[in-house]
Amino acid sequence: MKKNLLLSVLLTAGVSINMFAQDAPDPAIVQKIRDEGLKNSKVMEIAFNLTDVSGPRLSGSPGLKRAQDWAVSQLKTWGMVNANREAWGKFGKGWEVQKNYAAITVPYYHAIIAIPKAWTPGTNGAIKGDVVYIKADTITDLEKYRGKLAGKVVILDAKPPVEINFTKPDASRYTDSALNVMAAATPQESGGRGGIGQRRGNFASLLALRTALSAFEVKEGVALVLSQARGTDGTVFTTNGASYRDTARAVAPELETSSEDYQRILRLVKAGIKVTMEADIKTEFFTNDLQGYNVVGEIPGTDAKLKDQLVMLGGHLDSWHGATGGTDNGAGAAVMMEAMRILKAIGFKPKRTIRIALWSGEEQGLFGSKNYVTNHFGDSQTMELKSDQAKISAYYNLDNGTGKIRGIYLQGNAPAGPIFQSWLNPFKDLGAGTVTIRNTGSTDHVPFDALGIPGFQFIQDSMDYGSRTHHSNQDTYDKLSEDDLKQAATIVASFVYNTAQRTDMIPRKELPKPSPPRTF
Repeated sequence: MKKNLLLSVLLTAGVSINMFAQDAPDPAIVQKIRDEGLKNSKVMEIAFNLTDVSGPRLSGSPGLKRAQDWAVSQLKTWGMVNANREAWGKFGKGWEVQKNYAAITVPYYHAIIAIPKAWTPGTNGAIKGDVVYIKADTITDLEKYRGKLAGKVVILDAKPPVEINFTKPDASRYTDSALNVMAAATPQESGGRGGIGQRRGNFASLLALRTALSAFEVKEGVALVLSQARGTDGTVFTTNGASYRDTARAVAPELETSSEDYQRILRLVKAGIKVTMEADIKTEFFTNDLQGYNVVGEIPGTDAKLKDQLVMLGGHLDSWHGATGGTDNGAGAAVMMEAMRILKAIGFKPKRTIRIALWSGEEQGLFGSKNYVTNHFGDSQTMELKSDQAKISAYYNLDNGTGKIRGIYLQGNAPAGPIFQSWLNPFKDLGAGTVTIRNTGSTDHVPFDALGIPGFQFIQDSMDYGSRTHHSNQDTYDKLSEDDLKQAATIVASFVYNTAQRTDMIPRKELPKPSPPRTF
């Protein structure tokens, strides 16, 4: 009776007995992958070269090219074929920080924690100037400062951040109950967007004021602009202060300052106490090559009928400039490279071709993966598909920090659920076993999913990713968890192995409808 009930459930779910049987992992291969991934791991060595050795990897920067060149060389050393930097289209200017010093000198000396905003100019040598507090709620308010800002350091009003470290730790892992909730989730319609018109209006007004202020600062000859960074306890979450486009307008030098230093300076000047600062900031723009590049490499397929089909894995290699991009996304890039190394090390000869891609331009809008998908597989807006769109079985992505893999998001692809559950079963002892129907976004599996290609992101423990390291000056090699990265690379290698060997491709959802660009 129980056997008949199980058969009925499987048939009702659209899962054939043949499909169910073919997805039982080979215990001998799983053990080989585990031994190589957990006992002979090179993941931290890979991460060291991508972070400490290469440095910050802002898109278009020399640091990103160093990391890309090293990754290509390493893939070739491991025996990958077709390893290269593949251009995906125009990106814009490269940029890097070459010198960064700033301090209060009056009423006393204090070196401040601050990072130049990306794509902003330097100070053109050492400067010294008084700090001027600007209060401008409208564009017309700027007029009262005309002729008064040349050579000055500008600061605006800002609320101090709320201290959270007294109430909860920076780092955390998923609890069993949270994972159970994810596993029990059901597909839901996306919610409405009430009030969006009002929010757009407010944003447009603020943007107009900020644009006017920026132009005013340049015209008035401001020496330096201070802005309060998100973060506490000396953590500075970095952003850009200008566009990477080669046609971008000029802006003043700008430092994103730790909230503690910013609030100290702000309190002093608002109290009428003179504050003088000195700074020496050097940044450089690179315009010789405006193209964006991804790193790709392959383990070729060997089955006569299946070798033209693809299994892809990847993560973005670009980072922000305030640190060396350890958790975002040196961790994901290192794991995916290590997964490829594991498969080569065990002598795997896949039926389907396995291709790794390390993206660039992710931080500016998923540019590397979006353009790769467009160039190779089709246009997700018009749904005009290229022939290779039908030849890719799945794309697996990793980009949520250093935390171990706890399972996988199905992106609404219910038929893939039993397959992935079977593939996770051998790794429950390592803490991975959750399959959720839920979507997750904002990273490089999204362009694949948008074109009807099965694209997946793994569930990872958050650790201190959102609270401390993501886009911050704390995002370094030191924040990587070796055991977690070993576990992740081992599971990814197993998923890629199973996908490459599976008789059928991973089931697909219904092809999305064309989605023309949104107009506002």
